[in-house]
Amino acid sequence: MSAHPDFYSLQARTLEGKTIDFSSFKGKKVLLVNTATACGLTPQLEGLQELHQQYGDQLVVVGIPTNDFAGQEPREGEDIGAFCQRNYGVDFLMLEKATTKGSDKHPVFKWLTEKQLNGKKSSRIWWNFQKYLVNEKGELVDYFLPITKPDSPKILEQLK
Repeated sequence: MSAHPDFYSLQARTLEGKTIDFSSFKGKKVLLVNTATACGLTPQLEGLQELHQQYGDQLVVVGIPTNDFAGQEPREGEDIGAFCQRNYGVDFLMLEKATTKGSDKHPVFKWLTEKQLNGKKSSRIWWNFQKYLVNEKGELVDYFLPITKPDSPKILEQLK
Protein backbone atom coordinates (compact mmCIF):
# COMPACT_ATOMS: atom_id res chain seq x y z
CA MET A 1 0.00 0.00 0.00
CA SER A 2 1.32 3.44 -0.92
CA ALA A 3 1.99 5.78 1.99
CA HIS A 4 0.69 8.74 0.00
CA PRO A 5 -1.71 9.40 -2.87
CA ASP A 6 -0.38 8.93 -6.35
CA PHE A 7 0.32 12.09 -8.37
CA TYR A 8 -1.12 10.28 -11.36
CA SER A 9 -4.49 9.87 -9.64
CA LEU A 10 -5.01 13.65 -9.66
CA GLN A 11 -7.36 15.36 -12.08
CA ALA A 12 -8.04 18.97 -12.95
CA ARG A 13 -9.97 20.92 -15.53
CA THR A 14 -8.53 23.09 -18.29
CA LEU A 15 -9.53 26.71 -18.87
CA GLU A 16 -11.93 25.33 -21.49
CA GLY A 17 -13.54 22.98 -18.95
CA LYS A 18 -12.00 19.71 -20.19
CA THR A 19 -10.93 17.20 -17.51
CA ILE A 20 -7.24 16.28 -17.56
CA ASP A 21 -6.08 13.06 -15.93
CA PHE A 22 -2.56 13.47 -14.57
CA SER A 23 -1.95 9.85 -15.58
CA SER A 24 -1.45 11.28 -19.08
CA PHE A 25 1.81 12.82 -17.78
CA LYS A 26 3.44 9.46 -16.99
CA GLY A 27 7.01 9.23 -18.25
CA LYS A 28 7.51 13.01 -18.38
CA LYS A 29 8.64 15.61 -15.90
CA VAL A 30 5.90 18.08 -14.92
CA LEU A 31 6.49 21.70 -13.91
CA LEU A 32 3.40 23.14 -12.21
CA VAL A 33 3.19 26.89 -11.66
CA ASN A 34 0.54 29.05 -10.02
CA THR A 35 0.11 31.92 -12.46
CA ALA A 36 -1.55 35.34 -12.47
CA THR A 37 -1.97 37.75 -15.37
CA ALA A 38 -1.70 41.02 -13.39
CA CYS A 39 1.44 40.22 -11.36
CA GLY A 40 4.88 41.79 -11.66
CA LEU A 41 6.14 38.24 -12.35
CA THR A 42 3.70 37.66 -15.23
CA PRO A 43 6.51 38.03 -17.82
CA GLN A 44 7.74 34.64 -16.53
CA LEU A 45 5.02 33.20 -18.79
CA GLU A 46 7.42 33.84 -21.67
CA GLY A 47 10.15 31.79 -19.99
CA LEU A 48 7.69 29.01 -19.18
CA GLN A 49 6.65 28.94 -22.84
CA GLU A 50 10.33 28.67 -23.83
CA LEU A 51 10.74 25.66 -21.49
CA HIS A 52 7.62 24.13 -23.04
CA GLN A 53 9.05 24.57 -26.53
CA GLN A 54 12.58 23.47 -25.68
CA TYR A 55 11.75 20.47 -23.46
CA GLY A 56 8.22 19.63 -24.65
CA ASP A 57 9.12 16.03 -25.49
CA GLN A 58 10.18 15.35 -21.88
CA LEU A 59 8.47 18.09 -19.86
CA VAL A 60 4.85 19.12 -19.35
CA VAL A 61 4.47 22.74 -18.24
CA VAL A 62 1.21 23.32 -16.39
CA GLY A 63 -0.03 26.80 -15.49
CA ILE A 64 -2.67 27.05 -12.78
CA PRO A 65 -4.13 30.56 -12.48
CA THR A 66 -4.80 31.72 -8.93
CA ASN A 67 -6.22 34.89 -7.41
CA ASP A 68 -4.85 34.32 -3.91
CA PHE A 69 -2.24 37.07 -3.85
CA ALA A 70 -3.30 40.73 -4.02
CA GLY A 71 -6.13 39.98 -6.48
CA GLN A 72 -3.62 39.60 -9.31
CA GLU A 73 -5.76 37.24 -11.39
CA PRO A 74 -8.88 39.27 -12.14
CA ARG A 75 -9.67 37.37 -15.34
CA GLU A 76 -11.78 34.24 -15.63
CA GLY A 77 -11.77 31.12 -17.80
CA GLU A 78 -10.82 31.45 -21.42
CA ASP A 79 -10.05 35.17 -20.95
CA ILE A 80 -6.99 34.06 -18.96
CA GLY A 81 -5.83 31.81 -21.79
CA ALA A 82 -6.46 34.50 -24.41
CA PHE A 83 -4.37 37.02 -22.43
CA CYS A 84 -1.51 34.56 -21.95
CA GLN A 85 -1.52 33.53 -25.60
CA ARG A 86 -1.81 37.06 -26.96
CA ASN A 87 0.87 38.59 -24.72
CA TYR A 88 3.30 35.71 -24.18
CA GLY A 89 2.56 33.14 -26.89
CA VAL A 90 1.48 30.60 -24.28
CA ASP A 91 0.30 27.29 -25.69
CA PHE A 92 1.29 25.07 -22.76
CA LEU A 93 -1.43 23.50 -20.63
CA MET A 94 -3.40 25.99 -18.55
CA LEU A 95 -5.79 24.67 -15.93
CA GLU A 96 -8.85 26.42 -14.58
CA LYS A 97 -8.46 29.04 -11.87
CA ALA A 98 -7.83 27.40 -8.50
CA THR A 99 -7.06 28.23 -4.88
CA THR A 100 -3.64 27.63 -3.29
CA LYS A 101 -4.57 27.97 0.37
CA GLY A 102 -7.28 27.63 2.96
CA SER A 103 -10.21 25.24 3.08
CA ASP A 104 -10.81 25.61 -0.67
CA LYS A 105 -7.24 24.61 -1.62
CA HIS A 106 -7.32 22.69 -4.90
CA PRO A 107 -6.35 18.98 -4.62
CA VAL A 108 -3.35 19.56 -6.91
CA PHE A 109 -2.02 22.27 -4.59
CA LYS A 110 -2.75 20.06 -1.58
CA TRP A 111 -0.65 17.28 -3.10
CA LEU A 112 2.17 19.67 -4.00
CA THR A 113 2.36 21.38 -0.60
CA GLU A 114 1.59 18.64 1.94
CA LYS A 115 4.25 16.06 2.82
CA GLN A 116 1.64 13.52 3.97
CA LEU A 117 0.32 13.55 0.39
CA ASN A 118 3.46 13.94 -1.75
CA GLY A 119 5.80 11.93 0.50
CA LYS A 120 8.65 14.45 0.11
CA LYS A 121 8.11 17.79 1.84
CA SER A 122 5.60 20.37 2.94
CA SER A 123 5.79 23.90 1.60
CA ARG A 124 3.90 27.14 1.57
CA ILE A 125 3.08 28.94 -1.66
CA TRP A 126 4.52 32.38 -1.07
CA TRP A 127 3.25 34.26 -4.12
CA ASN A 128 2.31 33.87 -7.76
CA PHE A 129 4.70 31.87 -9.97
CA GLN A 130 5.94 29.38 -7.38
CA LYS A 131 7.09 26.33 -9.32
CA TYR A 132 6.85 22.63 -8.43
CA LEU A 133 8.74 19.95 -10.33
CA VAL A 134 7.52 16.36 -10.44
CA ASN A 135 9.72 13.67 -12.03
CA GLU A 136 8.88 11.01 -14.63
CA LYS A 137 7.74 8.65 -11.85
CA GLY A 138 5.23 11.09 -10.36
CA GLU A 139 7.45 12.02 -7.40
CA LEU A 140 7.84 15.57 -6.15
CA VAL A 141 11.43 16.63 -6.83
CA ASP A 142 11.46 20.15 -5.41
CA TYR A 143 9.82 23.55 -5.50
CA PHE A 144 11.21 26.90 -6.55
CA LEU A 145 10.24 30.26 -5.08
CA PRO A 146 8.39 32.77 -7.28
CA ILE A 147 11.49 34.88 -7.97
CA THR A 148 13.23 31.85 -9.50
CA LYS A 149 13.00 32.42 -13.24
CA PRO A 150 12.02 29.53 -15.51
CA ASP A 151 15.48 29.56 -17.12
CA SER A 152 17.26 29.51 -13.75
CA PRO A 153 20.16 27.03 -13.54
CA LYS A 154 18.36 25.51 -10.50
CA ILE A 155 15.48 24.49 -12.78
CA LEU A 156 17.43 23.75 -15.96
CA GLU A 157 19.76 21.38 -14.05
CA GLN A 158 16.70 19.32 -13.04
CA LEU A 159 15.57 19.03 -16.67
CA LYS A 160 18.74 17.37 -17.95
